[in-house]
Amino acid sequence: MTAAADTGRPAYRRIVLKLSGEALAGGLGYGIDPPVLDRIAAEVRDVASLGVQVAIVIGGGNIFRGVAASAGGMDRATADYMGMLATVINALALQDALEKVDLQTRVLSAIEMRAVAEPYIRRRAIRHLEKDRIVIFAAGTGNPYFTTDTAAALRALEIGAEGILMAKNRVEGVYTADPADDPDAKFLEEISHMEAIQRQLRVMDATALTLCMENELPLYVFNMDDEENIDRIVSGQRVGTVVTT
Repeated sequence: MTAAADTGRPAYRRIVLKLSGEALAGGLGYGIDPPVLDRIAAEVRDVASLGVQVAIVIGGGNIFRGVAASAGGMDRATADYMGMLATVINALALQDALEKVDLQTRVLSAIEMRAVAEPYIRRRAIRHLEKDRIVIFAAGTGNPYFTTDTAAALRALEIGAEGILMAKNRVEGVYTADPADDPDAKFLEEISHMEAIQRQLRVMDATALTLCMENELPLYVFNMDDEENIDRIVSGQRVGTVVTT
């Protein structure tokens, strides 16, 4: 525990929370599980109450995965655009859940769709955060061939976030191998970006990791099944795996 945690002040002023689309499916395996949305909204509310500015990047794998569709024969660019639209659906669902717990929220989309979301503009996003609004970045980077991991890294750097919190399902952080496949996989408390890239560990994709490494942006990989973990990280406690330069 750091001095920041001891004093009750948050250790970070501004963070990006990266959520997978699959996380929203919960036990359903597909689509959106409302109790999961409610739990995430409550966690974000608790963190925001500490004075932390929170931006969220969300995936779309619970609805549509562009890579899987491309492997099945669909044009990759088309499949990726469809995946981006799935992230917008998730962003709107999360916005609704956040507003039900009295948080002011804005969805900013990299693909323009003014009827449901604001277009992504960097200065506008920063202004929303300064006004203590939760900002949800939808539609990835707006470009095919880039994942929402890369979107999280890019947006975090653009808005001056101090770290990315990578929420994982049913694992405590980064392991030497997939613990679901290898019972001998060892948990790693700390690792460098370069080592994660060289060992091809499943932290985030290589493009995103390289972007974080080159800009010395730390990652905090944690188990989102524990409802207190986000709060612990922003309070300065060591949780999960820290990925640094």
